[in-house]
Amino acid sequence: MIQLTRAQVIGYRTAAQGLLRDTASVGDLTVLDIGVQDSSGSGALALDARLTSPPDCSSLALAWTLRGAPHLHRRPELDRLAGALWPLSDPDALARLDASASMRKAGIGGLSGFGDAVEAMRRVVRAPTGKGAASTAVTAATAPALHRYCRGCQATHIFEGLFRLVSLPAGIELEPGSAPPVLVPRDGAPHTAGPDPDAVRRLIRAYLTVLGPATPADVAGYLGARRADLMKLWPGDLEEVSVDGRTAWLPSEALTAARQAGPARLTRLLGPFDPYLQARDRDLIVPDSAVQKTLWPILGRPGVLFVDGEVVGTWRPKSAKARLDITVEPFVPLPPPVRRAVRDEAQRVAIVRGAHDVNVIWSE
Repeated sequence: MIQLTRAQVIGYRTAAQGLLRDTASVGDLTVLDIGVQDSSGSGALALDARLTSPPDCSSLALAWTLRGAPHLHRRPELDRLAGALWPLSDPDALARLDASASMRKAGIGGLSGFGDAVEAMRRVVRAPTGKGAASTAVTAATAPALHRYCRGCQATHIFEGLFRLVSLPAGIELEPGSAPPVLVPRDGAPHTAGPDPDAVRRLIRAYLTVLGPATPADVAGYLGARRADLMKLWPGDLEEVSVDGRTAWLPSEALTAARQAGPARLTRLLGPFDPYLQARDRDLIVPDSAVQKTLWPILGRPGVLFVDGEVVGTWRPKSAKARLDITVEPFVPLPPPVRRAVRDEAQRVAIVRGAHDVNVIWSE
């Protein structure tokens, strides 16, 4: 079995994800093969960390996709993605859905309930519709077992996770910049009615290309799928490798790049939902468990200071009129060249966020 070190894997992922900032066109970024999460503007930050100039996202689509979170994708790939994210079995559907307990109690199968919700959303959301109105309409068109009482809304409506997960198969995307979200039917969207095995395999390979080497459990966690079902579609042409004693898989065409990967010399301010931080093998990204708790809390994730392949601090933005304050908390002493690079990166963050000025505050 081929042996790879942690340093090789980090060097490989840094290059594979475009963090060397050697790409000019947003559509050419490999990370879009798995989607870029766009929560509170995190998508544009992730793209800017990889592009030679500020990103133009106008060609991309925004939709609730992986794990029901909003992600940026290339629009022509949404049709295939809808088939890739359809649950693979009744147990898989129930494992993905927040409505699972209610569905089990009512005797509704996972795939049946999921498919019914897809059809309901497709029928009732025929024009751009605010999330609240869309939820009300889909609730009225689905079985009570798919509903829950929401204390915040003081109303009964379809389970939130189910509502989000069925939107893409129903041919729905989101209007960028809308708050609350506006659901938009996609012209020409096909009638997705089940999983597409080839699309699932393609998505598995895409994850392994940008976040590999990885295990089936890692990929299942990212997709929100049940590992047992995913293994039935696991590609047979992958390379099995050992990463510091941990068995993982990588596309064969990526093996040479991984073996030759070395440390990258760069400084980036990565957003809290950056694709690099979405890998499920967090022990590899950050071996220190205390730092892991800082980077991935339940609420309020910070941004990450990424220097030469290592997470060496956190950052948080705060807007003050036209100025952006960025507070950086390093974990280790930073030499002057890195501090200058942080200020340069902060300028880029300010441009992405539409600020005219930026102030870097060091918290040490």
